[in-house]
Amino acid sequence: MTTPAPAVRRKSPARPQFASSILLLEAILVLFATLTAYGLAAAQRTEFSAGTAWLVGGALMVVLTVLSRTVTRPGGYVAGWVAQVLVLAAGAVVPMMAVVGAVFVILWVVALRLGGRIDRERAEWDAAHPGQVSA
Repeated sequence: MTTPAPAVRRKSPARPQFASSILLLEAILVLFATLTAYGLAAAQRTEFSAGTAWLVGGALMVVLTVLSRTVTRPGGYVAGWVAQVLVLAAGAVVPMMAVVGAVFVILWVVALRLGGRIDRERAEWDAAHPGQVSA
């Protein structure tokens, strides 16, 4: 009696995994920026209230978290780009966010390009080696 060959299991695409990870990390970043904005507002060093800091920061955190789960849907990557602009715009309130937001924009671009390249290379390997499990 022979054992059946293992089923070929396709790996999940790299591009949405990378993009989702970047958006979730950005949500955590926004949490810390919101804490900073709250502290500045509580010390009365800004024009906005502490409640406004939590409202805007919390909304952005929710948006980033939801987008991290929907990047594979139509318009998901475009919405991710819009979120990058919003995170950069947070630099108007907390100046250091402009620098950190720029770093995340770079990470977003790298995630999309590298993830797409990995997915293309996997597809090429699968086409060249039908029926084999890619490493």
